[in-house]
Amino acid sequence: MSRSLLISLFASALLFQSGCTPKYPNCKNDEHCKEGEFCVNGLCQQCRDDNDCRPGETCNQGRCEQPEGYCETIDDCPEGLACKDNRCVPCNEDADCGADGRCRSGRCLKPNQCVTDEDCPETYECQGGLCVPPPSDGMAGPCQPEPVYFGFDEFVLNTEATSRLQDAVKCIKSVTGRTVRVEGHCDPRGIEEYNLALGDRRARSVYNYLTRLGVASSKLRTVSKGKLEATGTDEASWAKDRKVIFIWE
Repeated sequence: MSRSLLISLFASALLFQSGCTPKYPNCKNDEHCKEGEFCVNGLCQQCRDDNDCRPGETCNQGRCEQPEGYCETIDDCPEGLACKDNRCVPCNEDADCGADGRCRSGRCLKPNQCVTDEDCPETYECQGGLCVPPPSDGMAGPCQPEPVYFGFDEFVLNTEATSRLQDAVKCIKSVTGRTVRVEGHCDPRGIEEYNLALGDRRARSVYNYLTRLGVASSKLRTVSKGKLEATGTDEASWAKDRKVIFIWE
């Protein structure tokens, strides 16, 4: 075989090889890879560097990986941690903790969660990370005043409420040696701070009316529960949450 023929055959073989598409995952360029992949050192990979990955992910040996503690929302994090820059971290402020959340000592608290008693409504105690009412020897007395109810965002007593409170006066005056806790409650709408203030105004409105009718102030103690014990889900049940109740102590 002549030298020129050998050279021609060799050149043809090289041309043939150069025109073949490498078998996946081998590659010569990005076109030989699947959509979204890149040709790196002759192999198809998910990424060349962190810039090819989603925010918060890192490129590790050609694969995009979510590092430990990665998150997209606070729901992806262990309880108590906030999601900032796609990382589960301790919180710095209430805004880090989502709707109705609070930041206390680097920990996100949901409603009714606590670190100390100061995180709870008045008279409640922090036990096992939750706000719980203090133990009571007995909630009922020889007689029991009826709850009074309020309109939405209202703390002014209506005719029905004043009628019930006149009966409450007789009951409270008839019992000696015990005080009554006057508790203001709200429906679950609105922020916690606002509802605590509204519950306090409702309790004080009842307190003022009772003292004007002759109940000794020393027999009454006002407390606001805000929306802590609200259970309503619609207007009919919300109306039952907007109230002041009486608890013997």
